[in-house]
Amino acid sequence: MKKIAILVCTLTLSFGAFAATQASEDALATAHKGADTAKEKLHAAQNKGAQQKLKAQHAAEGKANSTGSKISEGSQKAWHSTKQGAEKGWDKTKEGAEDLKNDISP
Repeated sequence: MKKIAILVCTLTLSFGAFAATQASEDALATAHKGADTAKEKLHAAQNKGAQQKLKAQHAAEGKANSTGSKISEGSQKAWHSTKQGAEKGWDKTKEGAEDLKNDISP
């Protein structure tokens, strides 16, 4: 009877630890998602500011509607998009490595 009681206690504790681990993993995933969203909004605002600055510079130089200014502004927009995509990929890689580390660690 003692062995059964010990077994039940052990199983109860292990299920509780599993539930706590799952809850912390869910909280971590939610935190990562929130951080990614905030980071994307920050970068979007920074990129928009840089694009407006370039447009203002072209307007001040009298090249607002020239082909060269349109190419330059398009290139800047493409660069910002590429940079943001690379950062998203890098963040996903870091999160995946962190998840893997947490799965392996006792």
